[in-house]
Amino acid sequence: MPHGGVHFRVWAPASNSVSVQFNPDVPGGHRVELEPETNGYFSATVDDAVAGMRYKFVLDTGAFPDPASRFQPDGPHGPSQVIDPSFPWTDDDWPGIRSRGNVIYEMHIGTFTPEGTWGAAAKELPELARLGITALEIMPVADFVGSFGWGYDGVNQFAPTRLYGTPDDLRRFVDQAHAHGLGVILDVVYNHFGPSGNYLREFSPDYFTTRYANEWGDPINFDGDNSGPVREFFLTNAAYWISEFHLDGLRLDATQQIFDASADPIVAEIIRTARQAAGRRRIYILAENEPQEAKLVRPADADGFDADGLWNDDFHHSAMVALTGRNEAYYTDYKGTPQEFISSAKHGFLYQGQWYIWQKKNRGTPALDLPAERFIVFLQNHDQIANSLRGQRLHQLTSPGRCRALTALLLLGPNTPMLFQGQEFAASAPFLYFADHEPDLAVKVVEGRRKFLSQFRSMASVEMDPFITDPADKNTFTRCKLDFGEREKYSGLYQLHGDLIRLRREDAVFRDPHSLDGAVLGPEAFLLRFFGDDGDDRLLIVNLGIDLHLAPAPEPLLAPPAGRRWDLRWSSEEPVYGGLGTPPFNGANWEIPGHAALVFEPTE
Repeated sequence: MPHGGVHFRVWAPASNSVSVQFNPDVPGGHRVELEPETNGYFSATVDDAVAGMRYKFVLDTGAFPDPASRFQPDGPHGPSQVIDPSFPWTDDDWPGIRSRGNVIYEMHIGTFTPEGTWGAAAKELPELARLGITALEIMPVADFVGSFGWGYDGVNQFAPTRLYGTPDDLRRFVDQAHAHGLGVILDVVYNHFGPSGNYLREFSPDYFTTRYANEWGDPINFDGDNSGPVREFFLTNAAYWISEFHLDGLRLDATQQIFDASADPIVAEIIRTARQAAGRRRIYILAENEPQEAKLVRPADADGFDADGLWNDDFHHSAMVALTGRNEAYYTDYKGTPQEFISSAKHGFLYQGQWYIWQKKNRGTPALDLPAERFIVFLQNHDQIANSLRGQRLHQLTSPGRCRALTALLLLGPNTPMLFQGQEFAASAPFLYFADHEPDLAVKVVEGRRKFLSQFRSMASVEMDPFITDPADKNTFTRCKLDFGEREKYSGLYQLHGDLIRLRREDAVFRDPHSLDGAVLGPEAFLLRFFGDDGDDRLLIVNLGIDLHLAPAPEPLLAPPAGRRWDLRWSSEEPVYGGLGTPPFNGANWEIPGHAALVFEPTE
């Protein structure tokens, strides 16, 4: 409070009375009764309460942590702690981040560094900025039970997990990121709560609903009886991260599992509320949406939700099939053909309403009108790496040349690229599924993991069981920590990423082409032509197959602009990247090396 004291307020319609118990683990701690408001709320200002004090709310059924706790120093089962949200920010001039021109970097704070803390991660910010990253996408940090986890089992939406540091450590990380020109986006989970440590039912059963079926637990009540305070809880949370932590945006997890049939969908309201909380700062809102609903990124005046971008799994799935030759399970509907990559570059989603064999239903909605930057593309992310037997990185599953070639497509293509931590230097650490739950729950998690992986025919046999890691084993977690010494060890791929990001940023044609077209050149080869001003075009040729000799070359997109000829500007086969070299180009001999990507520009 501005004049001292702390204001406590909680929605607890299931209880006749509510009080706040200070120092609940210490005998004789004092208790203050909260005054009832309308609609099930209770509140009071406690004049002698100060930051650092621990407390619980005492209901008719017992004492429980604050549902809107700002910090849980002993985890979700322990008392809440009063936090002073003031902080000596130095980012007053930070404008936020734009919706175009980003290179996103997904990271998990617990495994990004050996220490797994905000402070340790902050030491790497200068190098991430030097590489050319513009926005960090942080995997969820809402507190969860256990000593390690991905964060998608969060139960304290307002409390940054104590595993990575204090709330001020997070604020300091964001402040330092801004000083280095980096935006920070937080992955938030508004579709379910974790299976342990969630006490919301004690306050009100109306936090949840039985009207829908959720893949990961009880659906949240956004449109049923008494849903108003539930909506307020999540809207306040979205604004909280933006205003109190100066975050530059949100990534909304699995929006297809956020059920709301009301006239003003909660996802749209969350996005509006977050933007309002940002004030003059620009923020960047991304959404994960498995059914690929384009309305999420359409503007409000076109009946859209006004998000800035959508994760594009189609691109990833095509790339994985092309690079590994496997199209089982949810890769069934992809062939990894050149046309898939051309269509993805030109139109974003490959599935915009067609029949989808794997799901036995139509998938996607029309999205041909959407700008390319709306689609977030990636070769790796936390889910897709872990959805394999050993959590292997892409460079471990394909040839070095193919890996370099598709990295060029990722970083020079028209969509918004995203890297996963360590991808830029071919990290040897796997990224496995890990979750530290109580023993009974941990057994169920292992069983669930085996069942999930069994959709892959190659992993469904009993011979594979010994190789499926135990998510509750701490070693599973520690094996995933990055070794930054590998930046030097694998310096070729690291330099390749830096050079490509620089080319994307500094070359106006790659950065903002007037238009784009593409053509298939062979069974595993294709080109993209980026059109610039007055014939200042660029060619990106990708060949994932054997050496390609085009003589003749009856493809009009290979023709140079009038009065000019093509000049080779960049090759993924440069020896400095670990490549085997590139045949000389004289303007006529189209000899495209296998497992390579080449960039051409016109010259007089």
